[in-house]
Amino acid sequence: MNGTRIIKHLTMTHWHVNRHFPSAVLTAIENAIKLAERTHTGEICFAVEGALHTRSLRIGQSARERAVEVFSQLRIWDTQHNNGVLIYLLLADRDVEIVADRGIDLKVGKQGWEDICRHMENAFRQGYYQQGVISGINAVAEQLAQYFPASEVHHNELPDRPVIL
Repeated sequence: MNGTRIIKHLTMTHWHVNRHFPSAVLTAIENAIKLAERTHTGEICFAVEGALHTRSLRIGQSARERAVEVFSQLRIWDTQHNNGVLIYLLLADRDVEIVADRGIDLKVGKQGWEDICRHMENAFRQGYYQQGVISGINAVAEQLAQYFPASEVHHNELPDRPVIL
């Protein structure tokens, strides 16, 4: 167990999440997802979690492992073309993880997703949370548009509103 990590998670409150993601920022992120999804048939979901639960910390759950859990819980894997993408932020660790369904994941590859994550994390380190998330959404949308371009009929399969866990 990493003591410093545990302290960060135990001292992270909903106030911290709300400070970086107030209602106006959540609305801007939602609008960015709506706009981005006009360019492709994929689905983008953004979720932010302040901290892991004590049990998860005790077993040493990584941000990646938690992101995979959230991907499943939110049923992002259940899109028609297997092209759902989760952008997950674990605020206490300042760690961004992207989990993508198999239809898009193999096309972009691990390094492609990692590059988007690192770019977002750099923005967050500078305090630019809204801009970091929106640039990440746009980068994911570029990948989806390349492999799953927009069609005349697009059914929104997942809510566009960011998820606060």
